[in-house]
Amino acid sequence: MLKTVRILGTRGVPAAHGGFETFAEHLALYLVEQGWRVVVYCQEAGSGPIFKDRWEGVERVRIPVLDGGPKGTMLFDWHATLHAARQPDLCLTLGYNTALFCALLRAKGVPNLINMDGIEWARSKWGAIAKTWFWLNERAGCWLGNHLVADHPEIKAHLSTRVAAAKISVIPYGADEVTQAPVEPVRALGLEPGKYLSVIARAEPENSLLEIVQGFSAKPRGFKLAVLGSYVPENRYHCAVKAAASGEVHFVGAIYDKRTVQALRFHSLAYVHGHQVGGTNPSLVEAMGAGNPVIAHDNRFNRWVVGGGAEYFTDADSFAQRMDELVQYPTILQAVRLHGQRRFKRLYTWPLVLQQYETLLSGYLPP
Repeated sequence: MLKTVRILGTRGVPAAHGGFETFAEHLALYLVEQGWRVVVYCQEAGSGPIFKDRWEGVERVRIPVLDGGPKGTMLFDWHATLHAARQPDLCLTLGYNTALFCALLRAKGVPNLINMDGIEWARSKWGAIAKTWFWLNERAGCWLGNHLVADHPEIKAHLSTRVAAAKISVIPYGADEVTQAPVEPVRALGLEPGKYLSVIARAEPENSLLEIVQGFSAKPRGFKLAVLGSYVPENRYHCAVKAAASGEVHFVGAIYDKRTVQALRFHSLAYVHGHQVGGTNPSLVEAMGAGNPVIAHDNRFNRWVVGGGAEYFTDADSFAQRMDELVQYPTILQAVRLHGQRRFKRLYTWPLVLQQYETLLSGYLPP
């Protein structure tokens, strides 16, 4: 019989949303190449019965839901878990946001590994009800999963306060190595290759966008700061970030085209990563894969991902100091770039990451 795994917890493949969807796509295609049968649950907009099809050798179970918001995602997760519980196959659940549903898999004796993602309930953007829901589901995931995956040692340390450390494996996120990219998408956005910094993040306080923009805008720099993401006038934080920006800050909007994003990364003078919480962040690993020197917020998560070779900041003033040093000592970036490339090749290439997942999954296949 074919080795079989069912992947739950994402919106499906091919990837069209966030990091988990990208990971699910890479893992599914890799396992198919290794001779596995891979089933991915996919969320569909609309109504009607569940239906199935195939994509690039991957079996897709497509579940229509009418609501596209959190309610719809929960409904999709419930139907996906219900469907998977009727099968004897190994499951891999990506994320714990609805881990309470995994009680059904546990009750049916279905082996289920859970990637526990970040410490979602600690994020400042959530209100009390959402934080309570995530906290409960984190606990449920720890108890109900047959084994847990943490993408960062600090996430494992956190989860080890809930369950035994032996129940948790650390496997980081992966990324493609980008060795070339066209310049046309960069110039189309009003940027000149090698003469801008890039920052790709949701505009939220915990991602340090305001500190980055304030520090950069403290004086003329002679290069630009390209900020990717959606900024709406109804959001007070978004307005504060834009109000702090000098004329050298370029808000390019939300860009989802992979070719354009890769080109922006590849031709950046450096990549700025302001995330203050979380594990191995996909955008940071992807920047390292594109050969970007990294200027990162100084915290235990980023320090492990990038290591000692990055430039670090803590607030607007220290970010301004990093910018001053960048102008005065431009050779710093080359050393940072080389360190990041070496660390990326040692830890974060997709073949390395996916091989670790296959080894782990193989150990939990039903007899």
